[in-house]
Amino acid sequence: MSALMLEKGSVMKTLLGLYRQHRFEFIVACAAMILLVIVVLPLVEIGSRPVFGQGVSGSINYVRHATLWFGFLGAVIAARAKRHISLGVSAFLTGRGKTLADTIATTLAVITCLVLANAALNMVIAEQSSEVLLGGMLPLWMAQSVMPLCFILLAYQYFRQLMQLLDVKKLVVLAVCISLMIYFVDIESSYFLPLGLVVILVSTLAGAPIFVVLGSLAALLFAVDDVPLASISVEAYRIASNPILPTIPLFTLAGTVLAAGDASSRLVRLFQAWVGWMPGGTAVAAICVCAFFTTFTGGSGVTILALGGLMLPVLIKQGYNGSFSLGVLTSSGSLGILLPPSLLIILYGVASQTPINQLFVAGFVPGLMLISMICGYAIYKARSTREKKEVFKLANALRALWDSKWEVLLPVGVLYGIFSGRATLVEVAAVAAAYTLFVEFVVHRDIKIKADLAGIFKECAIMVGGIMIIIASAMGLTSYLIFADVPSIAAELIQSVTNSPWVFLLALNGFLLVAGCLLDIISAIVVVVPLMLPVAAEFGIDPVHLGIIFLANMELGYLTPPVGMNLYLASFRFDKPIMSVFRASLPFFLLNLIAVLVITFVPAISVGVVEWFNL
Repeated sequence: MSALMLEKGSVMKTLLGLYRQHRFEFIVACAAMILLVIVVLPLVEIGSRPVFGQGVSGSINYVRHATLWFGFLGAVIAARAKRHISLGVSAFLTGRGKTLADTIATTLAVITCLVLANAALNMVIAEQSSEVLLGGMLPLWMAQSVMPLCFILLAYQYFRQLMQLLDVKKLVVLAVCISLMIYFVDIESSYFLPLGLVVILVSTLAGAPIFVVLGSLAALLFAVDDVPLASISVEAYRIASNPILPTIPLFTLAGTVLAAGDASSRLVRLFQAWVGWMPGGTAVAAICVCAFFTTFTGGSGVTILALGGLMLPVLIKQGYNGSFSLGVLTSSGSLGILLPPSLLIILYGVASQTPINQLFVAGFVPGLMLISMICGYAIYKARSTREKKEVFKLANALRALWDSKWEVLLPVGVLYGIFSGRATLVEVAAVAAAYTLFVEFVVHRDIKIKADLAGIFKECAIMVGGIMIIIASAMGLTSYLIFADVPSIAAELIQSVTNSPWVFLLALNGFLLVAGCLLDIISAIVVVVPLMLPVAAEFGIDPVHLGIIFLANMELGYLTPPVGMNLYLASFRFDKPIMSVFRASLPFFLLNLIAVLVITFVPAISVGVVEWFNL
């Protein structure tokens, strides 16, 4: 027995030693193992039903909570990589101005993460008295413990960044100033809320991560109303109760694997072979490939980053001018978000509790309409280019189709799985993730397991972590706004001005356009949608129709300053000033605006299709 204890002790010492030496790699490895669990468990569920007549007991709960762990660990990895979504001007500053902005933003990040860690810890402590077991085995508080743990790790990561910005003397002065402010500022005083809002606004402009802004705002509002801050964590934890949640990492993994492999080249050759003969064929091929990738990457920017370097030289070589080429690639980076299995449609369905299959069907025609309009403009512009049209050869087209058959079959299989009823959406997503891994690693061998797999899992963790931590922080803020009865107040205010649903829809488009200018799409979905639904219901707007309107407006927001994500990503990818990117994207912005108005005032192309399918 003593020998066994010594052996266990030595093993623990070895593990602790490895952790101290490779803390970050340890977190990445944990996230990768959890992601494998998220992929494998639904597959086991699919296989066990025909054999044993039932699935694995409690597997969906394990998968949901594994997603919670993966998302929060991914948030830590994203913080280490400095990849959290943020707004502000720090990216355009240099010298002391940038140092000051980064110091302000990072300081708020440290404080907010510590506050949220304390709130999450209180929730976990309260849950310890409960006898609820996850899957009948694991105490629920153990599953929840990832939240305080990761908020502490996030605070640590941001503190490390603060140490890189300031020397020891400045850090001490900053700590003393913050301590004095906390000591002397009275929460019950009339100036506490305005002062807190000013601090958050300044930090936002300085470049604080979106999740920090939302989390600090929620903490401030709850503190002013003397509501326990553990309420924020309770609301954030609610995301783990949603059965659709695991589709986020699964479809993200599929998109990340496709982007890492050579799928983009095969798809470019496919579309060029089939449409390269027509005027604007090269641009149409680029648009279609971008839309395909955006469908699986959720408009996360992967499309622009992965395909931009590949397609820009091709377009310019074919005679398109630089401005048009830049605009078409920037706008195409968000074209597929209305097509299944778009991650953003899933997020909207989660936030609004709207059936995902109905949203997929409703977005199909509007999504194709948007793609067709952009393609039509590309064909129009091709008249003034010296594009070298390819001669259509059926043999070449069929060969390109055969070479890309595995990628072409992916959306077909996903759609069949979703609408056949043979599997849940999570199981379909797991199959899609496993399928892409098999195709890229085994069939095409574009990616090597030893050399590339860890990097792919890390990139997936960063993307999912960035999304999940925003959702978790936004849930707390949304809860407060509902607690303050903001939807009812907004409905009464709008109804006092007009009773016309058409006027409301027009005003809604204006509001969403502004929201798209000021918010990133993920926080907009989680914060705005729950507030918008009750107001829209008063005017008889179908929630499915509302969802397509919302997402179409957010797609427009990708091209709208000051927060248009595609503008920033294209500016970074192509090394162009952001206003040059916006000017190049302006024709496509106007086309998107026309499409938004058509989607808004012709509900037959969205809701009508759902009714036609009797969903």
